[in-house]
Amino acid sequence: MDISKDNKLRNLIVVGDRLLIKPVSHTSKTKSGLYLPPGYKEKEEVQSGYVIKAGPGFPIPLPGSDVEEPWKNPDENIKYIPLQAKEGDLAIFLQKGAVEIMYEGEKFFIVPQHSVLLLERDEDLFE
Repeated sequence: MDISKDNKLRNLIVVGDRLLIKPVSHTSKTKSGLYLPPGYKEKEEVQSGYVIKAGPGFPIPLPGSDVEEPWKNPDENIKYIPLQAKEGDLAIFLQKGAVEIMYEGEKFFIVPQHSVLLLERDEDLFE
C-alpha cells in the first residue's frame, strides 16, 4: 500500500513502539517462500500483514532532562530507541496484543513491537 499525499493514511501518527499493520489474507506460504505451520490458520492467534507506518520507538529521557529551562523546546528532552520494524516489512504478530481498527473502510491492526514475532524484509522493494 502506497502512502501518497492524497492518501488519508499520511495523516495518521503512530505513537511510541507501535506499528500500523495492514493484514494480508492467510496463505500457507509467504511471497518469499516462508512456510507457515498448518495450525497457523485454525488458531488465528498469529496474524500477518505489512507494516504501513511505524512509531518513533521507545522514549528515553536525556541525562539531566529533569531541569526545566524555559528557553528550551520541551521536545528536545525526548529521544527514541528506534524500532526494528520498517515500513514495507511483512510482520507476523500475535493477534492477542493487537488492536483492530477500521479506517477509511479498511481493516488495520495497531500492534506493539513486543507482539511482533518475526519480520520479513524484502530489500528489493526499497531500491
